[in-house]
Amino acid sequence: MITLHHCPQTRSMRILWLLHELEAEFRVVPHAFDKSLRDPEFLVMSPAGRVPAIEMDGETYFESGAITEILCERFQDRGLGRLMGDLDRPDWLVWLHFAETITQHSAALTQQHVALYDDTMRSPMVMKLEAARLKKCYAAIEGRLSTPVENRDYLLTSGFSAADIAVGQAVYLAKFFAKLDGFPETEKWYERITDRPGFREALPEEGRGIYTQDFYPAWEV
Repeated sequence: MITLHHCPQTRSMRILWLLHELEAEFRVVPHAFDKSLRDPEFLVMSPAGRVPAIEMDGETYFESGAITEILCERFQDRGLGRLMGDLDRPDWLVWLHFAETITQHSAALTQQHVALYDDTMRSPMVMKLEAARLKKCYAAIEGRLSTPVENRDYLLTSGFSAADIAVGQAVYLAKFFAKLDGFPETEKWYERITDRPGFREALPEEGRGIYTQDFYPAWEV
């Protein structure tokens, strides 16, 4: 049995989505998005005090990119990873870890919009710059999806993979701060992958997420 330590609308959501897609047997231990993640008991599992962390076969693993690789190797028959020797493995690794590039900007904006409780504590300049950086990430995805190859429905030529899950979940978070307007191929890809049952099952219950509104606009400087 796999145990996932999870906070809704965080990086652990991509592991929850992945576990559903893998049809793995697992249970979820919910955590609040607060200082309880710094409790010594949890820090043993995740030294930085972040989710996700998973317990599997008597071991504990943290960092979403690493967990994705571990699970895809463990459940390689599901076809969501790309193993050594696969022609798509280099691209799989690049896009899998590009998810963290996107998420670091969303995390900065979450800090500004959500974690900081007073307007005087926020930086309009940081908010504007980070939202612009998200658009640069969208442009990279758009470029990939616009490559003139046959069947470019997903990030890899060989089809849907955990790279789409990781980047798709990162875009899910990014869309709270930067809209997909002007990126038509990315919009179509996002609609395609989020129509999957695995994504829908990973969504938080009503009122259980971090975000209290659908969109947080960047402030003018």
